[in-house]
Amino acid sequence: MDSLTVLRSAFAPVPGYLDAATCGLPARATVDAMRGALDTWQAGKADLAVYDEAVRASRAAFARLVGVDPSWVATGSQTSALVGLVASSVPDGAEVLVVDGDFASVVFPFLVHADRGVTVRQVPLESLADEVRASTHTVAFSLVQSRDGRIADVDAIRTAAAATGAVTVCDVTQAAGWLPVDATLFDVTVCASYKWLSAPRGTAFLTVRPELLDRLRPTSAGWYAGEEIWSSVYGPHMALATDARRLDVSPAWLCWVGAVPALELVATRWASPTPSVPGSGWRPAGARSWPCPTTRPVPDEPSSRPAAPGRPAAAAASGSRSTSGTTPTTWHAP
Repeated sequence: MDSLTVLRSAFAPVPGYLDAATCGLPARATVDAMRGALDTWQAGKADLAVYDEAVRASRAAFARLVGVDPSWVATGSQTSALVGLVASSVPDGAEVLVVDGDFASVVFPFLVHADRGVTVRQVPLESLADEVRASTHTVAFSLVQSRDGRIADVDAIRTAAAATGAVTVCDVTQAAGWLPVDATLFDVTVCASYKWLSAPRGTAFLTVRPELLDRLRPTSAGWYAGEEIWSSVYGPHMALATDARRLDVSPAWLCWVGAVPALELVATRWASPTPSVPGSGWRPAGARSWPCPTTRPVPDEPSSRPAAPGRPAAAAASGSRSTSGTTPTTWHAP
């Protein structure tokens, strides 16, 4: 049985559900894991070691999905908080280049630093690479636009940023799960995992290149960011983890219990020794087109065709038939 068939069989079919861009459907194993964790909690038998293992396993699965070592990966709860961590580390008076109309969680965390002289310059997605200049400190953008599904020209952006030494911050929330992602191509990535990755809301990740880790201030440092977590619950002595775990926040335990099976399922589908991130117009080899907004009705009956390699877990599980187009049906979030 191939990996896509295994992935589809892990979900309860919901014909017609095409809104994974807002909220991915949970795998059966995620539902079972969370129900079991609730029962255990209610019985007064919650085991914190089990929760820690869930965070560790989730980190490892996400690392495998985006092609990095787990030491690159920090865990969080929301994209905006993780971008905010990066924004707080931008120097006073710096220029940040963003996409006009990008999702608020990528833009607002930088805008709130206007009192420090941080300037946020917004340009069209198609002009992002051309607009990188010597004064640009950070380029922040979504790999796939939440509003309309346009894909950033990664090669051009990386080349332009490298020429000026600008830091690249890429939100892969609307890409990871249906599009191969290689986090090593960026200085920092952030990802909320409750959409195409079908994990519970309240689980998110940040990846950072090791050579840039010291440039990020651990603004939410707490006991879970300690090198020895359970020896870090009281101050004032602080010994943070030496890798990206120093950026961790204390986890929402039950959410991470549910995240493990979801992330492991998707990682098994997509992980490869050399994952790749597209430039403009790229599509996975052999992928069928994703449906774009259309006036054509979507049939009620499940399709007999196999899902396209680009179909995310929740959408593939629904059994819904695709219409013509090149972008996912929905690209938005609450």
